[in-house]
Amino acid sequence: MDRPERTLVDHDPDLARLSKAPSFDHALEQYKYNDTPPRPNPVQQQPSPRPKRKRDLTSATEASPNKQRRISSRGADRFPTSHRHQHSSTSIQEPNGTKHVPGTPRTKKLKRTSAGYAPPSKYSYLENRLTDSLAPNLICLFVGLNPGIRTATTGHAYNHPSNLFWKLLHKSACTPRLCRAEEDGDMPRLYRLGLTNIVTRPTKDGGELSKAEMDAGVAGLEAKVASQTPEAVAIVGKSIWESIWRVRHGANIKKDQFRYGWQDDSENMGAVTDHWPGARVFVATTTSGLAAGMRPHEKEDVWRKLGEWVEKRRRERTDAEERLIE
Repeated sequence: MDRPERTLVDHDPDLARLSKAPSFDHALEQYKYNDTPPRPNPVQQQPSPRPKRKRDLTSATEASPNKQRRISSRGADRFPTSHRHQHSSTSIQEPNGTKHVPGTPRTKKLKRTSAGYAPPSKYSYLENRLTDSLAPNLICLFVGLNPGIRTATTGHAYNHPSNLFWKLLHKSACTPRLCRAEEDGDMPRLYRLGLTNIVTRPTKDGGELSKAEMDAGVAGLEAKVASQTPEAVAIVGKSIWESIWRVRHGANIKKDQFRYGWQDDSENMGAVTDHWPGARVFVATTTSGLAAGMRPHEKEDVWRKLGEWVEKRRRERTDAEERLIE
């Protein structure tokens, strides 16, 4: 068999590599302008991502003792003690009725603040339609601070929805049923109860009154009680009694001198020397919805003491009147 003829290129490797290299003309072809758009390369299929290995979520109770220790140590490192309390859903009932989660900062409850003194000119546009509900020889005369805006415009006492007067009046048994503000004028006839105020001008809240004008109303209140001679006077609010005390004693009442409930006989109102000993004084809590100093059940406890006495006196009076008729 004839063997193929070997050339010089076959014997020299360097010449072989040069012979296989593209020619100069061939190299220029890649830079030659061609108006035909190039064919897109086929998109190579991306390999699917490798699925992540799922961590074993076996509970610590089902794991081995060694694994339980590892799980508990990892949890402690991830959530320090203070943070673990924050993530807890367990809450503690505070004495004031609020709930607190251990480990979280306690937030202070914002108190409503008054806008401060307002001169009479601020509400001079209002027509105060409220009048006293009075009659001689009442069982009890309730003395409020002053009419609010709604009370003044409607002409009915304690007429704001947030005011608790009518509810406390019923819960304490001062009235056998829940009355409406529109019935204020019928209180003397229905239940032998009267209504008045120490200051007549209306304001948004009591904080817009000055101590001077509250003190100025004491003399008129004393004269009103002396002319109507009720058995008792109920002061609806601590600030009213503070004004009465300040005028009578020439000094502010001290903390150890103030108390809710019945006062000493020496503090009777409207007394006329050698004629009438005056009306007994009962200091009740304020019924304003803006006052948050006492809890509802604490207010009810104070008012219940008054209600028990009012209910007893009304029953005694009714029995006496029935005996006279017989």
